[in-house]
Amino acid sequence: MQRREFIQAGVAVGAALSTGLFAGADETKSDPFTQPKLPYAMDALKPFLSEEQMSYHYGKHHAGYFKKLKELLDGKPEAKLSLEEIIAKSEPGAVFNNAAQAWNHTFFWNCMAPSGQGGTTGKELFDAIQSNFGSMDKFKDGFQAKAVGIFGSGWCWLAADDDNMLEIMPLPNGDTPLKHDRKPLLVVDVWEHAYYVDYRNDRAKFVKTFLDYINWNFVNENFS
Repeated sequence: MQRREFIQAGVAVGAALSTGLFAGADETKSDPFTQPKLPYAMDALKPFLSEEQMSYHYGKHHAGYFKKLKELLDGKPEAKLSLEEIIAKSEPGAVFNNAAQAWNHTFFWNCMAPSGQGGTTGKELFDAIQSNFGSMDKFKDGFQAKAVGIFGSGWCWLAADDDNMLEIMPLPNGDTPLKHDRKPLLVVDVWEHAYYVDYRNDRAKFVKTFLDYINWNFVNENFS
């Protein structure tokens, strides 16, 4: 994908950053290596995710990607680019892996909301889900099946093309729809570190519970 096309594919996320939809958006714009703050308290997703689980995931793993990326790009011209630009320019390898993982996690945190605070699907998104998957239940069943079915580590995305046709994209490792000319709308992290404290190896239970904590307000903004 050409850089121009990549940036166009990421328009929803760019808008999210510019409007502050991502927590810590201002600090991220001024320094792409600053880990954004969580959009809720560390224990706000209980009982879905415990404070211990969030502490390891956000405080250790996510923070580690930012730290490693900063080390890899220290003193290099790329250090002045945004995460999206770094991802676009990077070939497979350490820089891409750490930039993508830093970006993916920030997106993931915003895909969740405390119980009862995530809103509902807007009419346009609801209609698109109905049209593409048949019903919300069928979408959730398909999303869960593909997320659970990822071999090894990865991310399961709901993404849209330029015509707002929806697609469930199970991608390995740190891959992102931005590399496939798609606009990310929703994602669940299925690396083991995302759920092992609370769910051990029961990925299916983790993903099923995730579906009850979706921040549809965020997904609606990405789709619009």
